[in-house]
Amino acid sequence: MMNKKNIPCCAADAMWRIRQIEIGGIVVGLEMLDDVIDEVKGMNMGGTNAIGDELMKRIKIYNYVPQAAEAAYRTALLREYENKVRS
Repeated sequence: MMNKKNIPCCAADAMWRIRQIEIGGIVVGLEMLDDVIDEVKGMNMGGTNAIGDELMKRIKIYNYVPQAAEAAYRTALLREYENKVRS
């Protein structure tokens, strides 16, 4: 889970932690995306399915993910995860 030091103290702090990414051809702002990716990366998980499951579980804590768009969110989150791991 998130370290207490990483949890936003208020709505204004959370706003600073929003990053926009493309999901299914639409630009969406996701709160806490970089923190979630860093946490999952630190878990040293193997396998795309496990990583995708964990990313989705954690991103849903801070963001609404429409059920009909879950596959697109998962694809986008895995793409962002891979980009961050490579950099």
